[in-house]
Amino acid sequence: MGIGTIVNTLAVIVGSMIGIMIKGGLKQRYQEIIMQALGLATLFIGASGAMSGMLKVIDNGLETQGSMLLIGSLVFGALVGEFLNIELRLEQIGEWLKSKVHIKNDTHFVEGFVTSALVICVGAMAIVGALQDGLQGDPSTLFAKSILDFIIVIVFASTLGIGVTFSALPLFVYQGSITLFATFLKPFLTQSVITNLSFIGSVLIFAVGINLCFDKKIKVANLLPAMIIPFFFH
Repeated sequence: MGIGTIVNTLAVIVGSMIGIMIKGGLKQRYQEIIMQALGLATLFIGASGAMSGMLKVIDNGLETQGSMLLIGSLVFGALVGEFLNIELRLEQIGEWLKSKVHIKNDTHFVEGFVTSALVICVGAMAIVGALQDGLQGDPSTLFAKSILDFIIVIVFASTLGIGVTFSALPLFVYQGSITLFATFLKPFLTQSVITNLSFIGSVLIFAVGINLCFDKKIKVANLLPAMIIPFFFH
């Protein structure tokens, strides 16, 4: 039990190290276009997950669903997240980590830490995989996620640098906690709840893509409490 999260954490660390080595040999214009490409990919990953949650095929046609869940989750998330100022807290953790590794001139450290942590932690695979690891001793889903995260952090680190490496810390704590308390969490994580979590998580990933692609500043971390509402929406 727990080997899935350990492998996933190591994949993030190794992948980011490879990305940092690549970054040293890339000119600025290459880093910029890679960042735009990554933002575009993140947009479509988030959009595909969101659309799968909102669109339903009925009698050879499409119908929308989940609109109230989406609105309610995001509004609740925005109010609670802004009150708690989660974005600022994550940035403060990033700044603290930056001071501990004595990297004063890295202007992308905090951005790399926060952005990478959001992308690799928000999603159904993290929850489902950690539950399977804790309940059944089956780390296969987290092994598959490790491969995906490995590729993602290589690209992130090639543009945002060493801050991406430290996103392994919240990943380890988040997934490890779900695995550890899997027996307690199982009754609350029905298939319906997991589907809705994936839906809302995909919307948040889409917002991360907007920030990367268009250099905007949607406070995605302040929307994280939106992930609470699916537990009460059936």
